[in-house]
Amino acid sequence: MTNKSYQAVMDRRGEIMKKAVGINYNKFERSRVAFDYESMMQEVGYSVDKVRDIQEETGIGNTPLLEMKNLSQLARELAPEGKGARIFIKDEACNPSGSFKARRGSVSVYHAKKHGYKGVISATSGNYGAAVASQAAMRGLDCIVVQEVFDSEYKGQPEIMEKGRKCESYGAEVVQLTVGPELFYKFLILLEETGYFNASLYTPFGIAGIETLGYEIAEQTRNQAGKDPDAVIVTNAGGGNLTGTARGLSKAGCNDTEIIAASVDLSGLHSASDVDFNRKSFTTGHTGFGMPFTTWPDRSDVPRSAARPLRHMDRYVTVSQGEVFYITEALAQLDGLERGPAGNTSLAAAFDIAQTMDEDQVIVVQETEYTSAGKHPYAQLTFAKEQGIEVKRGDPAKEDKPGERIIIPETPEQIRTQNVELDKLRQSYLKNVVKNTGVKELDNDDKDFVAEELGISKDRVDQLLEKVLKEEG
Repeated sequence: MTNKSYQAVMDRRGEIMKKAVGINYNKFERSRVAFDYESMMQEVGYSVDKVRDIQEETGIGNTPLLEMKNLSQLARELAPEGKGARIFIKDEACNPSGSFKARRGSVSVYHAKKHGYKGVISATSGNYGAAVASQAAMRGLDCIVVQEVFDSEYKGQPEIMEKGRKCESYGAEVVQLTVGPELFYKFLILLEETGYFNASLYTPFGIAGIETLGYEIAEQTRNQAGKDPDAVIVTNAGGGNLTGTARGLSKAGCNDTEIIAASVDLSGLHSASDVDFNRKSFTTGHTGFGMPFTTWPDRSDVPRSAARPLRHMDRYVTVSQGEVFYITEALAQLDGLERGPAGNTSLAAAFDIAQTMDEDQVIVVQETEYTSAGKHPYAQLTFAKEQGIEVKRGDPAKEDKPGERIIIPETPEQIRTQNVELDKLRQSYLKNVVKNTGVKELDNDDKDFVAEELGISKDRVDQLLEKVLKEEG
């Protein structure tokens, strides 16, 4: 009988994953530090054109690019003379499951069907579960979604509960768990017992599915604005959204477009903490995911994550929870779009950044998501108050404190992004290299790899690594 103790299952995770994804990750390893990223990405075997065909079969993609004329005008009124870029939104809520995650799940489910798997499993508390469930229903596959829902008192956020309901509506079996390490353990057990395909967020299949989003943004911006987008802003959590969009833009020839990451600032709250779990009003797109996955992508559920955000990130900014709630209302009341919180994280940042750009420039918010009773700001804010969190109007820059206070801006001028220093993130990545591999001296091949990972020169890698080793003693 198979040993199902926690340690035994963890010891078998490499073997389980190999069967469940069909990728031999070992063949891409070059050293304890480096692996052949591009060869791993080519393992997908599907070109952008083929992925577009796959997605067209199930009604994914070709979503509209909409100019937010009224929000753009408001930003222009607040900006210095000659400033105030045009704000466009890629309306991914038009996909079958209501978010860009439909693209991410499409290739995995197609590949699973093609290779004879009877079903797919995803581990997510978010829109991705609904995307996989929707695609599995269309392709005639079984689907299990493993969802982290509750704290130890069995309280669940309305947004997470809503996403579970949506998964079930597509016929998926939803396994709901409390916060903690049991999620990955249960996920592995189910993969082993069922023999289903691991529709992970972090495989090359998942990233290839998002490349079409970046490609479409390039095509549509050229068609509607007569130029490439000057900036594309991406809500950042696990890094796959940014990685896939940036790769798609690059494949479409947008080599000068600035790639900006945006996350909700939840500093001080730990995503895996039972105490903190329900003291945050955003379940994704926040720094609790964005920072750790940016600085060590391979913390994911596959041996090597295909989501490598620092390779593409030109800038990283944060906004507060209250600022996102404010812009959600503004989007609905000024431009007539009621959309969910994830894409509005980027929109809040875009509203501020647009005021620093020229009037003839274009900034694209690369996704929206569906909204619903559970995702609506009122539901989230009511739940926050029930947890003892103060919600009031004021200046977020002066009063906001994640887990204690949510400050809704009194005026649009109070929406202000905070810049994250990229070199600090790069240093954290290098600290994780030392910690997780034991390697303190990089050979030439390792330096080539790390330079690509961090988007800097090899000389700069040397400088940052020296700094890290000095600090570590």
